[in-house]
Amino acid sequence: MAAVYNLLLSKSAFTQHVDARSEEPLASTHTGRMSVPSVPTAATDPVSPDRDQAALARLVAGGGVVVLTGAGLSTESGIPDYRGPDGTRRVTPMQYGEFVASGDARQRYWARSYIGWQRFTRAEPNRGHRAVAVLQRAGLAPAVVTQNVDGLHQAAGAVDVVELHGNLDQVVCLTCGDLTGRATLHERLAEANPGFVDLVLGVTPDGSRVTSQIRPDGDIVLDDTVARRFHLPRCLVCGADTLKPDVVFFGESVPKAKVERCFRLVDDATSLLVLGSSLAVMSGYRFVRRAARSGVPVAILTASASRGDPEATLRLHTPLGATLDRLLGDLGLS
Repeated sequence: MAAVYNLLLSKSAFTQHVDARSEEPLASTHTGRMSVPSVPTAATDPVSPDRDQAALARLVAGGGVVVLTGAGLSTESGIPDYRGPDGTRRVTPMQYGEFVASGDARQRYWARSYIGWQRFTRAEPNRGHRAVAVLQRAGLAPAVVTQNVDGLHQAAGAVDVVELHGNLDQVVCLTCGDLTGRATLHERLAEANPGFVDLVLGVTPDGSRVTSQIRPDGDIVLDDTVARRFHLPRCLVCGADTLKPDVVFFGESVPKAKVERCFRLVDDATSLLVLGSSLAVMSGYRFVRRAARSGVPVAILTASASRGDPEATLRLHTPLGATLDRLLGDLGLS
């Protein structure tokens, strides 16, 4: 760990660069709903990759890092994020209000999710997930908060991960509250929908086709005419057709207790490291605002601009995997 200690830098050296901006009252964001606002604006500061990489290493070497991750961290695992390189939203996820409003909407969701789940579960941790686990084992990043629902942090070896939006491996009945494992439900769906996979792949004479792109929530793009042939799952306890992945949909509120826990982690942190999140939704952006207001240095590592760039101490718009590999090397942890 000698290399780590040689990189130590005092917190005050970073804090002086934090942009103290006016903001909305943080209390109003405790249970703010997931939404997709405008495209993030790019930072205007000149970029020096080598200088910024060295600054990132010094910041992380100080320890006490809270890592906040988003969909961009899982793209190297084959799970595209919601936005393209320019920050433009590529897909529109199903809204919570739409999901709960009708059985037809739930049928569309589960038809698409049934196919997507089979691809989603084949995804494996990438070098970004592994780097976070290494930093945690080294004692530099004890707290990991993720906006992702794919469980890849845990698969890479990270522990005590706060899953801000839940995990797709559980399903809840909105009527009676019964919890079911997603793998068990998938078996039931397969039994109730024999031949559906072949239909989707276009093996049947109707020539149906489906795009191969999976979404961060395990959903896919599927023609509605095909989705209408899917048999909707029902709760085995109450019989209702209101089964929903136990995750926070867009338009749904993050549980207040979970938000408060993350606020405490940020308040106690030496720094906040954001990986692969555009911070376009308040559920993640609120922690950047909290850190900046409290004088906690914020480093943002994304492939493109993020909404939190104006509040950041340090911004690196570079590929995550390669940059995190280099960071481990700089810290003597590769």
